[in-house]
Order: sequence, then C-alpha cells, then structure tokens
Amino acid sequence: MQNLLRNKYIKYGLIVLLSTAMILYTQFIKHMKDPSSAPVTGMTIAGLFSLWTFSMIGIFISEKLNSSRIKLLREFPVLGWVSITSLVMCLLSDFFVEAIQAVDFLSITTPILTFAGISVANRLVELKNTSWKIAIVAIFVFSGTYIGSTLVAQLGLFITGK
Repeated sequence: MQNLLRNKYIKYGLIVLLSTAMILYTQFIKHMKDPSSAPVTGMTIAGLFSLWTFSMIGIFISEKLNSSRIKLLREFPVLGWVSITSLVMCLLSDFFVEAIQAVDFLSITTPILTFAGISVANRLVELKNTSWKIAIVAIFVFSGTYIGSTLVAQLGLFITGK
C-alpha cells in the first residue's frame, strides 16, 4: 500500500515537472522570438520550482484528506488546495511573489491548455453519453464569450482612440 502511494506521488511529481519544463521551454522560445519578453533567469527557475512545490503540497493535502470524515474536505478539488497553498506561501514571503513574477504568464497558459485538451479528449466517451442539448449550450457559450471579448476589445480601442 505504501509503495503504491509512493509511486502515485512520483507519477504526479513527474507530470507536474513535465508541465514546468514545458513552461520553461515556452518562455525560452518566446524570448528567442521576441527579445523584449521575459528572459529565462535564475528567478524564473526559482519561480517554476516554487510552482512545482506548491502543486505537490496541494496534491499531498488532497490525497491525505480523501479519507476525511468531513465531506467538504473530501470533495474539495486539488486545484483549490494548490491555490490555498500558493496564497499562504506568497503571503508568508515576498520571495515567492518575485520568483513567480519572473515566469511569463502566457508561457504558463500553454501547458495548462494542453493538459486541459488531453483531459477532455480522455473523457470523450463520457461526453458522448451526455444529451445533444449540451452542444447547443456550448455553441451559445462559445459565441457569447467571443462576442463579449470583441465588445470589450472594441471598447478598449474606442477609449484609447485607436
């Protein structure tokens, strides 16, 4: 049982490490294409290590509380624990804030969207079993988001006079 749990943590750690490596790669390539963007520095590495550590602490907390008697703690998402861990650590030390600021935001979104796509692709069978009405809702959500984004962008351009 203990060996199985250790292997699970190693698997999670490697997945999160792969994510941080993708973030580092994306930031490096972005800086090569646009030298005015955030360069990869020692603080970037420290920021990525901090993000990895916060993620692993959040995963550990979530796994430990899966056997809790309190339903809210048992069902609380891993992302919530990672967010709480990050918030507490950043409130305790400005170093974490400075280190994470060295990581380019767009470089972080690339692997997140990749893993989200993989996650959805792994659940296509479940998605196929849902009602066809979900497709109509999805079309309205995507259209509304697109139209809302364009209206906000147009308003911004109008306000700035461009």
